[in-house]
Amino acid sequence: MRRMIVLLLGVLLVALVVPQAAAADPQDQVVISGDVNVPRGATVGDVVVVDGSVSVAGRVDGDVIAVSGPVRVTGTVDGSISAVSDRVTLLPGARVTGDVLYGDERPSIARSAMVGGEVSDEGWQELADFPWGAVGAVGWWLAVSISTLMLGLVLLALAPRAADAARETARTRLGVSLAWGAALFFGLPLVAVIALITLIGIPLGLGLLLALIPLAGLGYVTTGYLLGRLLLKDAPSRVVAFLAGWAVLRAIAIVPFLGVLVWLVGIVVGLGVLLVTLWGTRAPRGAPAPPRSSPAPTT
Repeated sequence: MRRMIVLLLGVLLVALVVPQAAAADPQDQVVISGDVNVPRGATVGDVVVVDGSVSVAGRVDGDVIAVSGPVRVTGTVDGSISAVSDRVTLLPGARVTGDVLYGDERPSIARSAMVGGEVSDEGWQELADFPWGAVGAVGWWLAVSISTLMLGLVLLALAPRAADAARETARTRLGVSLAWGAALFFGLPLVAVIALITLIGIPLGLGLLLALIPLAGLGYVTTGYLLGRLLLKDAPSRVVAFLAGWAVLRAIAIVPFLGVLVWLVGIVVGLGVLLVTLWGTRAPRGAPAPPRSSPAPTT
């Protein structure tokens, strides 16, 4: 996680610094991934390295920015050095006319090395130590919660009788619905992968993979409505029932592993119920047989 945050910071630094630097001096050294070595007797402009080390034995006529990698100087830097996540080492005879800014390890500066500005801890390590994983998890939970809530309310507004039909299917044909839901949930990705293997089937495979996202949402919100009806048999409205079931599902989603398991089960149940309900409306059972024609009278 720390390395990813550092790289993101590096991309931002490159986006802000590099265009101006590149326009100012064609000798600027800009590297996304790799090392920069300035040998003795050589002179370059600004040095910006996102992921890699910097070694300066010659002269840098500008600043040195290292995001993820150490900086080692035995020559001259006519500017400042900024090291986000690694150490700056100034060996005997090194000369830096500007500041030395660091965010993690304190620089190692020899007695005979010279720094014209300040040596300052910028606190960049605090950003790397921030619990970005927890923030991402909360953001994902909120995004899924809001999207499923809106999807469920819209579906109830557009097709309220479909919700009632799905409830009846779950009550009378739950076993068949589970079987079809599992077949759809596991079968569609399998068919998509097989289609992607062949050149002709690539559009079909991509289409199926993209269709999994809205189908998963439909199945999940359907299960939320069914769960709400199960918990609140006397719910005054479909919306109240859906909100109750949705709230329970989103509360369980907070629990690690259990939330993922309930998410998968919810999709399977909802998709199966919807499929069986749709099939039942297309092929109603018990249709009356056509009347037989009466035989012609004999003479």
